[in-house]
Amino acid sequence: MFAIVKLGSAQYKVSEGDVIHPNRLKGEKGDEVTLDHVLLFADGANVQIGRPYLENIKVQAKVVDHGAGDKVVAYKYRLRKSSAVKKGHRQKLTALSINKITVQ
Repeated sequence: MFAIVKLGSAQYKVSEGDVIHPNRLKGEKGDEVTLDHVLLFADGANVQIGRPYLENIKVQAKVVDHGAGDKVVAYKYRLRKSSAVKKGHRQKLTALSINKITVQ
């Protein structure tokens, strides 16, 4: 059994027990979160596709931790202008543990 949920502008394939790392969400460590933007739900041969979302499927998740992703380095170099710029960025992430997928 799995579901595809939309968080922000990204989509994640989740099943019970998975840990996903979406962009930073509001909420403290240990808070329960309900993901209700479910695009697809599959349980064996039973497949439901939302248009755009499924109303009867909810995904329960728990905030495990807040952190940052790997560092991404952007380097810009201009030929013959004595110009070079090096910038680094670490995206802020939230670790979510998927507890339960409920069908109402």
